[in-house]
Amino acid sequence: MAAQDHPSRPGPDSGTGHDAAPPGGIGRRRFLGYVLAAPTLTVAAELGVQALAPTPAAAAVPAAAPAVAPAVIPSLPGPSEILDLNDLLTIAALPTANLITIRLDPDGTAHFALPRAEVGQGITTSTAMIIAEELDLPLDRVRVTLADARPELLFNQMTGGSNTTVSTYTPVRVAAAVARGRLLRAAALELGAAVSTLTAKAGVITSATGIKLGYGELAVKAATLTDTQVSVTLKDARDFRVIGTPRSRIDALDAVTGRKKFAMDVQVPGALPTMVCRPPTINGTVRSVDNRAEVAAMPGVTDVATVSTGVAVRARTFGQCIDAVRALKVTWGPGTAEGASDATVRDKLRKAELPLVVPALDLLTKSVDARFTFHFASNGALETNCAVADVRPGSAEIWASLKSPIVAQEKIALQLGLPVGAVKVHVTEGGGSFGRKLFHDAAGEAAEISRAMGKPVRLMWHRTDDFRQGRTHPMATSRVRATYALGEVLTYEQRHTSIATDFGHGVGEIITSEVARLPVANLTFSETMFQLTVSSPYHFGLTTQLLNEVDHGFNTGSMRNIYSPNVRCAQELVVDAIADGMGQDPLAFRRRFLKDARARAVLDKVAELGDWGRRMEPGTAQGIAIHPEYHSFVAVLAEIDCRPQTTGRKIPDACTGPRVTKVVCAVDVGLAVNPRGLEAQMMGGIADGIALTLTSSLHLKDGAFLESSWDNYFYTRQWNTPPELEIVVMPSTGDQPGGAGELAVAASAAAVACAYGRATGTMPTSFPVNHTAPLPFTPSPTVPPIPAAPTDGRARAL
Repeated sequence: MAAQDHPSRPGPDSGTGHDAAPPGGIGRRRFLGYVLAAPTLTVAAELGVQALAPTPAAAAVPAAAPAVAPAVIPSLPGPSEILDLNDLLTIAALPTANLITIRLDPDGTAHFALPRAEVGQGITTSTAMIIAEELDLPLDRVRVTLADARPELLFNQMTGGSNTTVSTYTPVRVAAAVARGRLLRAAALELGAAVSTLTAKAGVITSATGIKLGYGELAVKAATLTDTQVSVTLKDARDFRVIGTPRSRIDALDAVTGRKKFAMDVQVPGALPTMVCRPPTINGTVRSVDNRAEVAAMPGVTDVATVSTGVAVRARTFGQCIDAVRALKVTWGPGTAEGASDATVRDKLRKAELPLVVPALDLLTKSVDARFTFHFASNGALETNCAVADVRPGSAEIWASLKSPIVAQEKIALQLGLPVGAVKVHVTEGGGSFGRKLFHDAAGEAAEISRAMGKPVRLMWHRTDDFRQGRTHPMATSRVRATYALGEVLTYEQRHTSIATDFGHGVGEIITSEVARLPVANLTFSETMFQLTVSSPYHFGLTTQLLNEVDHGFNTGSMRNIYSPNVRCAQELVVDAIADGMGQDPLAFRRRFLKDARARAVLDKVAELGDWGRRMEPGTAQGIAIHPEYHSFVAVLAEIDCRPQTTGRKIPDACTGPRVTKVVCAVDVGLAVNPRGLEAQMMGGIADGIALTLTSSLHLKDGAFLESSWDNYFYTRQWNTPPELEIVVMPSTGDQPGGAGELAVAASAAAVACAYGRATGTMPTSFPVNHTAPLPFTPSPTVPPIPAAPTDGRARAL
């Protein structure tokens, strides 16, 4: 079978080429797969843990990295440079890689149910590209859907940690290669020809005499009655025609024409619009409902029920739900953050900071000592929390965008008192996530409401619910001290203190299952997550980065990364300060102390394209930053305008202030499956980074967040996006993809912060920089909890 997959190249046992299999083993491109018993051709991969497990030595000290300059004191590799969260997720997914399959139908289309969540990041497109490449099938003949919750996949159905393409890349390629080999074999039998005389291209197999057979004609003939193990050799990257080429999204047309289906588009008989009247403070509780009968009698309202999160109403339309929610009179009990404000949380964080060890001995060394504050931020996904649930005696069915559907299925089953098998969870596409849909809050709430009402429901959170009761990126402080002398950085200490991040979405089980592999000894869970996701790209002598967390009273989660944007922003600002203290250019300083040649390459690229060091007007400046993550590297150069005529500009419904006028980004992810999709990821990450540094945050007062919608949560808008934006995808530096989904956020946030510091002459220490200014909006009331449906939408659109 091995020689049948790519007959034009030497077989894997020929001993030629770098991919020849080692004696008694499987080579870098040679794998085992299965043809599964099925009516039409169905294939899967068989991968052991060692097949894709990262090599610690390679991760810690890349072979291509040049020797450390003699004047630099080298730092030991951090835990995430040996084994990071992405590696862990990949290893955890391997044991069930053979349970995800590709099916070829008689119409010549390939079908793959992806056990991940598509929330706008483009993984259905990149996955289709991988299948099309290895199967030699046109991209428009590949159908990628989202798999329902499949408990048998164990840890192989979680979307997070920028891991989807990394963990599925080889299993999907192996399965597609098995299918291609099987089709060639079926064609050989049909034509009475040797496999070596056949070629496969664009879904058609052609014989030496010109006879053509379409894949669809062979789909049934290539099937088997029993599971059959086969060996395959994957394509050499030099032969790629799809992977590595820029492709548009396969769902782009559906998205822009409104045909793409989200949770609220699911049509379930009898499922009516449902919303929840929520408490005025975070996680408040219902004590009594004073006008239940009156609200139940309102036009269109069918049901009113008290649930753990508030009072649910079900009606004929969402407009009627809004009217009912606003009409409810509820007596509320206290929440989990009563009386809390930005100031009280900041004081709590500072008291919980772990001590720095190295004293600032200014007689012997010089030091930079700084403390940074990062305020609460909202995930703010475009699609609010929503789900459809139909709970009946003995069963339940759920439809929602879920990044961890197995955990959702298990917890909803426990909540309803049902066996896991009685709960069916369908994963729909999502309109944005940034970590939000790792949690099944809406799905669990919809199930609770459906059970309480005895009817199917279409639950939708109001935008105000998302901002005030939804998941937030936790408020944090970062204390940094770096010492230097004689042109060398001697020590770097960072103590990050955060409101506790909730990891109850399933990653905890993964870490527990792989604990023996972790290079972090007996750390607490959150500290383990910190060490697996945070690293320093610099040789700064004795380096320690530690975490402490406090207060579990807030609804938190990761937001397009966990700790890295805040940690990196603080470090890059300190790097600028050290460079200034040494009298060195920030770019030259970074180049000298960087650990990795790939990091240096992306840094050099943005410096070249962005004309680093060019003459700038007073009040404007450049900033530059680097970020390594999940075997990828990104550098960002940003230019900012802090002149009064810019910061004082007036735009309706906007929070203006400084404006980023130019961004240059260079990204190296090893192998970019879809460079166009990668550019889009970087563009979104840059917008996130600008917002985190300049404008977007949640203000906490008296146990409630003041922001309530997009009109007062100031994410990067058209009036604040850089007029000049250039994104460069670096040439491939490896044969495996690295993580990309969260990569650009930290680097862009840091570059903008550094530019702001150079433009104003003062290092910023509180983020976003406009957070402490007078509120540019009047907060909406917390009772009723949501505003009336707007009637001036057309006027605002003009």
